Amino acid sequence: MTPLNTKIIFRFLGITAILNSFFMFIAYPFSVYNNEKAKWGILGAGIVTLIIGLLLYLFNKPKSTYIHKKEGYLIVTLGWLILSFTGMLPYLLSGTIPDINNAFFETISGYSTTGSSILTDIESMPKGILFWRSATHWIGGMGIIVLTIAILPLLGIGGMQLFMAEAPGPSADKLHPRITDTAKRLYLIYVTLTFAQFLLLKVAGMTWFDAINHAMATMSTGGFSTKNNSVAFYNNLPFVQYIIIFFMLVAGTNFVLTYFALKGKIQKVFQSEEFKYYLFGIIIVASIITSVVYIYQDPNLHTTIAHPMVFGKLESAIRHSLFMVTSVVTTTGFVSADFTMWHFFATGIFFALFFTGGSAGSTSGGVKVVRHIVMLKNSFLEFKKALHPNAIIPVRYDGKAVNKTIVFNILSFFIIYMLIFVLASVILTFLGLDFVSALGAAASSLGNIGPAIGSVSPVDNYAHLSNAAKWFCSFLMLIGRLELFTVLILFTPFFWRKN
Repeated sequence: MTPLNTKIIFRFLGITAILNSFFMFIAYPFSVYNNEKAKWGILGAGIVTLIIGLLLYLFNKPKSTYIHKKEGYLIVTLGWLILSFTGMLPYLLSGTIPDINNAFFETISGYSTTGSSILTDIESMPKGILFWRSATHWIGGMGIIVLTIAILPLLGIGGMQLFMAEAPGPSADKLHPRITDTAKRLYLIYVTLTFAQFLLLKVAGMTWFDAINHAMATMSTGGFSTKNNSVAFYNNLPFVQYIIIFFMLVAGTNFVLTYFALKGKIQKVFQSEEFKYYLFGIIIVASIITSVVYIYQDPNLHTTIAHPMVFGKLESAIRHSLFMVTSVVTTTGFVSADFTMWHFFATGIFFALFFTGGSAGSTSGGVKVVRHIVMLKNSFLEFKKALHPNAIIPVRYDGKAVNKTIVFNILSFFIIYMLIFVLASVILTFLGLDFVSALGAAASSLGNIGPAIGSVSPVDNYAHLSNAAKWFCSFLMLIGRLELFTVLILFTPFFWRKN
C-alpha cells in the first residue's frame, strides 16, 4: 500500500490555517470601529495563524498531489483540529476567554455548529469577538474543507476524497460532475441565503450587527446569539422569529434541493421523501407541542425568559412551539423559550428530537432524517420477510432500491451513535454531572444541538462543567460534526497498517 503522503496533509492544513486567518482579519474592523482593546488580540491571532499556515504550506511541497482516502480522512479531522486550536487564539490573546479549557470549548462549539457556550454575559463581550464567534459557526457550517476544494485546482490539487469525507449525511449528492464546481455552487447558495436573511432581519427590526451575526448562525445551524437570552430577546418582534424559523428550515434542508428550488424546480423538492418527512414531521410535532403549551400552560409562565404575547395566546404558543421544534430538529440551538419549563410530556418529546437531525447534505448535525427513513423501512421489511422468508424485497427510497451496503452502513452508524451516547452519558456522570444533565449534554454535544436538559437547559450554559467534562464534550462535538466514522476510523489499527 502507498505510504501516507504527509506533505500533502501538512500543505492542506496550511491552506486551512491561512483561510482561517482571513476570517480573523475580517473580525478585526469590528473591534476597530468600536474602539475595543480586543482588536489587538484579534489582529495578533490573525497574524500568528497566517504565519502557521504559510510555514505549513511553503515547507511542504509534495511530489504527488493526489489525495487517497487515508489522506482525506486525516486532512478533514486534523483540519478541524487546526481550525479549533488556531480559532481560540482571538479569545486567548484578547483576554476575553483567558482560560484555554473554556476557549477551546467555545471555539470547537462554534466550528462544529453546536452552539453550546461557557459565556455567562454575552452582551458584555467586544463586538469583534462576537463577530468572530459567529464567524466560526459560518466557517464550520458548510465546512472550510469544502470551501478550500473550490480553489484547489489553482494549486494543482484534486479534492474528491476530501468532499466524500467532509460532506454531511450518508451520501454526497453532486450538483455538477466536477467536485470543485459542486463546492462553488454550494458556497454560492450558502452566501446568497446568508445575505438574504441578513437583509430581512435588518428590515424586521434587528440592528445590522445583530442581523449579520444571527444570519451566519442560522444558515450554519449553529445557534450562537449576540444576546444573553438568545432569540427570546426578540419575543416582542415576532417577524424576526418567523424569519429565523424559515431560514432554519432552509438550512436544515439538503442543499441540492435548495439548489433545485432556486432554479425553479419546486416539483423536485417535494418529490424527495426525506424533505417530506422532514417538513411534515416538524409541522406535526410542533402542532402537538402547541396543543400542550396552549392547553396546559399559562403562556406567561411557561418560560423563565420574558415572553410577551404580541398577537395573543394561540399565536404565541404556535410561534414558540414551531421555533423550538425547528431549532432542535435542525440542530441550530437558538432559544425563544425554555422548553424544559413546559409540560413534562413536551420535554420528553424534545429529548427524542435530539436524535433526529435535519436532512443529509445540509449544515445540520444529528443522525439525519434519511437514516431514520431507511432504518424504519428496513425494519418493516424484516416483518414481511418473517412471513415470506423466500421473498426478495429491497428497501426502496425515492422510488429506487437502496444498496444493501448503504443499509448496513446506516444501521452500523446508528448503533455506534447510540453506543457512544450511552457511554458518553455514563462518563459525564463520572465527571460530575447529574444523570439528567449527563444525558442532555451527551445527546446535545454528539448531535451538535446546543441547549439540552438538566443543568444545561436552554436558559443555562456549560460554564459549570469541569475541565475534563468540557474537553470530553468537545470530543463529542468533533466526532458528531464529522459523522463519527471520519474521526473514529483513525483510532482503528487497520487504518495505520501499511499492508
